[in-house]
Amino acid sequence: MDSASKAAKRSACGSAEMEPRSAARPESCQPASARIYLDNASTSWPKPPAAVEAMTRYLREVGASPGRAAYRAAVEADRIVADVRRKRTDLFGGSDPRRMIFCHNCTDALNMAIKGTLGEGDHVVTTMLEHNSVSRPLQALADARLIELTRVPVSPGGFVDPDDISKAIRPNTRLIICTHADNVLGRMQPLEEIGRLARRHETLFLADAAQTAGVMPISVERMNIDLLAFPGHKSLLGPTGTGGLYVGDRASLRPWREGGTGGDSASLTQPHEYPFLLESGTLNTVGIVGLGAALETLNPADTLAHERRLLSRLLDGIEENRKVHPVGDPSPDKRVGTLSLVTDGLSPEEAADVLDESFGIAVRAGLHCAPYTHRALGTFPEGTVRISPGPVTTPRGIDVLIEALDQIMR
Repeated sequence: MDSASKAAKRSACGSAEMEPRSAARPESCQPASARIYLDNASTSWPKPPAAVEAMTRYLREVGASPGRAAYRAAVEADRIVADVRRKRTDLFGGSDPRRMIFCHNCTDALNMAIKGTLGEGDHVVTTMLEHNSVSRPLQALADARLIELTRVPVSPGGFVDPDDISKAIRPNTRLIICTHADNVLGRMQPLEEIGRLARRHETLFLADAAQTAGVMPISVERMNIDLLAFPGHKSLLGPTGTGGLYVGDRASLRPWREGGTGGDSASLTQPHEYPFLLESGTLNTVGIVGLGAALETLNPADTLAHERRLLSRLLDGIEENRKVHPVGDPSPDKRVGTLSLVTDGLSPEEAADVLDESFGIAVRAGLHCAPYTHRALGTFPEGTVRISPGPVTTPRGIDVLIEALDQIMR
């Protein structure tokens, strides 16, 4: 960090001319243990007490692996997993809980879908908004000359035009992949229209719901989604190490890992039945328990409205700050609770470091695992400062952020 940035850090909570409008020392100068957490697009925090309690109770009172034995604790573990599998299927409008696959996270689910679907000579249509969890496996397959790949552009406001996807489809297009809302701008994409295109062209449609599962209504049937990948640890409020892939009736996947499934151990190959085809090894049962308890606390519509109100408050608060600029279309509609900013004179990493160390505000800085998005937006290679409030973020927390940005950028 250069000397100017270090000086900014030193003065942010000490200099008289850097004091906020109120005479009192700002709450933002409290220790990081009392931090204002604005990185829910990475992982939601804090987790619901019910989820923590359910995981603790499972570890103390059950502790067995599901599907591995007939004694009572194992049967109870199997019942719990089946119940969460059904709840997640219902949440996303699926019809068959057996096709709801437990994964380690959304990255795991996306890799499972991509590598289990594509074959040599297939063509894939995706967008410039995708996370590296989509871009990297596709690029690796393209570099190996196993697939052909087309990335459609994004508008300056952060939207994908379905017409661009339609024009990119070829006779050998096997898969269309699109994020529901990207993790840089938080802009929602027209999945239902893209799903209709996929059905019209008899192409599979994979949707990345990393930023929308738990805050946006999703129906795989209505939206014509063949493969839905999602994390458990973001807006679904579950613990890390959880996620899932819903596999629709039109999709047929090859397993990308084989092993023990708890049943039919005499078979020399992986079982063909779902979910065992795609679930090998001991499940993260304690994580699944926590996710199931968190699902009971969800209120997606209220959470989305709350996060949008907070972003509107933030946008209003920085409107007169000439050195802080929202990236993309700043309007609060058609977005989830994510907003990217650039700060004149400070790199995103420097700005985030000052916010953390001097004000106890946790935000994410950089490229957010989405380099194609930043290239399209003109924010590559430094990236942005990303603000992503959550269900428990308060208006006061946003006000402290606004005040901190005022101080830092003076």
